[in-house]
Amino acid sequence: MSEPTGAARRRGPFKVGDQVQLTDPKGRHYTFTLEAGKNFHTHKGSFPHDELIGAPEGSVVRTTGNVAYLALRPLLPDYVLSMPRGAAVVYPKDAGQILAFADIFPGARVVEAGVGSGSLSSFLLRAIGDQGMLHSYERREDFAEIAQQNVERYFGGPHPAWQLTVGDLQDNLSDTDVDRVILDMLAPWECLEAVSKALVPGGILCCYVATTTQLARTVESIREIGSFNEPTAWETMIRNWHIEGLAVRPDHRMIGHTGFLLTARRLADGVEPPMRRRRPAKGAYGEDYAGPNADGGGR
Repeated sequence: MSEPTGAARRRGPFKVGDQVQLTDPKGRHYTFTLEAGKNFHTHKGSFPHDELIGAPEGSVVRTTGNVAYLALRPLLPDYVLSMPRGAAVVYPKDAGQILAFADIFPGARVVEAGVGSGSLSSFLLRAIGDQGMLHSYERREDFAEIAQQNVERYFGGPHPAWQLTVGDLQDNLSDTDVDRVILDMLAPWECLEAVSKALVPGGILCCYVATTTQLARTVESIREIGSFNEPTAWETMIRNWHIEGLAVRPDHRMIGHTGFLLTARRLADGVEPPMRRRRPAKGAYGEDYAGPNADGGGR
């Protein structure tokens, strides 16, 4: 039985072509690709790549300046934060939430719109495996090219489950019987009609938006279309902790707001969603509110 795509690059001794992440005594990271006969240079000296080729992961190398560096393969969260960017990346904290709450499973058929630099595509491909399907749509050809290079660099070549299309999802979506749809774009409400036709009953729509106005309009549009259950929205933040003996305290800096996530599930055809009992604040919609897609509405 053959190994899943990219698995061989995640274990065993270092070899030519592997990505290596060095950590210096101050915890700073440096990532490079191993090449025979090359040298790695820093302001603290250099060392030959050949010193790591064939060495086990977790080795320590010393530069000509006698500075020790810990050598490990970068984890996927490390890789996506250091890879070349066209558009902003989906941060690992949000990618992890998407994989969990959109219930991405091995073999899933997934559609993604807004590839950016390929961060989320890499997470999705690793989760669905070679037997799944990820069809990614990106409006900008330059972003698509960067994303393709980043994904193929991580997996060591083309991934058999990935198809990348340059163009708008609502104009090009031809996939059917899709299990999950992930929308990372400025106006996800524009794609809801197309998405609702592509998703299987019970399938999950997951949207990633940056602002409260986008979030509000997306939620109201999902309610209006009537093909989904009541959407759930949230954001996540990460705060690291400093632990040194009895000095245990939160770090002064944290990974705060990067975006909002929301999920909703596709209903069976012809089914009306049960009336959700909500108690909006008085005046929440305003006297002249005409729906999220009316001129000026929901903005």
